Amino acid sequence: MNIIADLHTHTNACTHAYSTIDEMVQAAAKKNLSVIAITDHGRAMEGAPGAYYFESLSLVPKELYGVRVLKGMEANIIDYDGSLDCSEKLLHSLEWIVASMHSITLLKEPSVEKCTGAYLAMCDNPNVNVIGHSGSPYYAYEYETVIKRCAETSTLVEINNATFTGFRKDSIPNCRKIAQLCKKHSARVVVDTDAHFASSVGEFSHALQLLSEVDFPKELVVNSSIENLREYCKEKNIKL
Repeated sequence: MNIIADLHTHTNACTHAYSTIDEMVQAAAKKNLSVIAITDHGRAMEGAPGAYYFESLSLVPKELYGVRVLKGMEANIIDYDGSLDCSEKLLHSLEWIVASMHSITLLKEPSVEKCTGAYLAMCDNPNVNVIGHSGSPYYAYEYETVIKRCAETSTLVEINNATFTGFRKDSIPNCRKIAQLCKKHSARVVVDTDAHFASSVGEFSHALQLLSEVDFPKELVVNSSIENLREYCKEKNIKL
């Protein structure tokens, strides 16, 4: 399966990522990607940029080096009601929103019931495009309930390549379960790198291996073709 867009990446605007926007887009161009989303962390993450950074992303050209640059954010889910660390106005002004749970920004004791409620709130939030790297056993949820709602609301479920290479390897069994349920309920997924350095942009091999092992249909992977991505973006009024 070919992937034509990397839709979850971080730049050195976050202090735990190390490449500039320009370097990330150049890397995407070298990998022959058509689209990249710049999705630096929301303010609850230590070292994250402030609101003015996201408000000023409009200064970045729509296209660089032949690559469409989507201006976005990885918003942090900060409570089990599904609150995000960003105003609705700012979320609405950006083009691509990944919503994720991180232990550094959501420290209260989780439960399956509470995490399920938070993820269902993400599905019902019209500003959220993607539920990010949700395989963590610490934040386990009722997978079938949430995946079915994702399918109903056109909320994308992320298969995150960094899960297989970094410190989230305990998420891999749940990622497999999530992929299988997405296939069962025709919930669309997005394959992303979560790149924090330019050389990681466009490196999808581990995520693609998992999808291959479960015989996941290409038509449910929104960034497997420019046609699939355009169809999704049209549904969400995102101009590619």
